[in-house]
Amino acid sequence: MSQLQRIAIAPSQLQQGQILLTKEQQHYLGRVLRLREGDRFIAMDGRGKWWLAQLAGEQAQILEPLLVETELPVSITLMVALPKGNGFDEVVRCCTELGVACIAPVLSDRTLLHPSPQKLERWRRIAAEAAEQSERLFVPTILEPVTFNTGLSLVTGHSVRVASRREVPMSFANSQQYICEARGEFPHLKHCLQHKGQMTNDKGQETIVIATGPEGGWTIQEIENAIAFGFQPVSLGRRILRAVTAPVVALSLITAACEV
Repeated sequence: MSQLQRIAIAPSQLQQGQILLTKEQQHYLGRVLRLREGDRFIAMDGRGKWWLAQLAGEQAQILEPLLVETELPVSITLMVALPKGNGFDEVVRCCTELGVACIAPVLSDRTLLHPSPQKLERWRRIAAEAAEQSERLFVPTILEPVTFNTGLSLVTGHSVRVASRREVPMSFANSQQYICEARGEFPHLKHCLQHKGQMTNDKGQETIVIATGPEGGWTIQEIENAIAFGFQPVSLGRRILRAVTAPVVALSLITAACEV
């Protein structure tokens, strides 16, 4: 199974044991991967299900479901202040590989990037590609960018109306909540994780929310606002990390602490 190619499909493509392939997927399987009629591949819906499938023209036949255990025992939500340029692309890619469940981009007082709607679709596409590559069961949720204060309100259990789309119910009231700050005498994240009690969501899974800042770091007011919302300030070490490095370091520390 490890040598078979993987593609992500939408749940709606699966109908009566068949996968209705899009034109793009047909091109990718046939022209890029050089698969022929009867060749097998792995289909994943990004919601926890994998199948062994066989190419049959413009569609594929489901042969059997596959049991894969690649997800973390904790659900991690990353609130990350958008870095400048295309740095967030790499944040999405690397943190998806590391096992993040949800990425919430936020606009802080020092944020330089104000992304277009096309950026959001790009980030979601990158997350899907990275989930395929790293053999994830789930494709992380990438939320629409909101202000930092609005992002903080997500962890209070309230629903937030995102842009012109819908209300997104987010309930992290029982989660571990950390905000990473490079300056100040704050405890290291790894020590906080080791001594923290079990916090679970409604599915019985431990949940962690961690926030990393922009170029130049969080403002004093932003740190105070986060503390008011129940966040614990933590350090990622003695060195000053780039805005695109800090999320990867934070996720790495969490996965090292919780995964055996």
